[in-house]
Amino acid sequence: MYKIAIIGERDSVLGFMALGFSVHEAPDAESAAKTLHTLVKSGEYAVIFLTENYAMQLEEELSRYKDLPLPAVVSIPGQGGSTGYGMNNIRSAVERAVGADILFKE
Repeated sequence: MYKIAIIGERDSVLGFMALGFSVHEAPDAESAAKTLHTLVKSGEYAVIFLTENYAMQLEEELSRYKDLPLPAVVSIPGQGGSTGYGMNNIRSAVERAVGADILFKE
């Protein structure tokens, strides 16, 4: 059975332990990138959540995994709130899959 992981700053990710996520604290984007590569390489994860502030800094790294069936790497808001980055990525992925932007405009 596949696992779900989350990578981000301590205050943003600790609450996910209660949901059974594999929680990985990263003090900076470089640490987050190393953790991400390790988790993907393990083949144990179906979904890896990454806080938006790290996802923005790691766009080039994330592009490696964009077209892989597993794991899905999804950016989520951190403790500072949403920047809109994660929603834009989801919109882009849906548009690539469907061929049109079917999500409602904000």
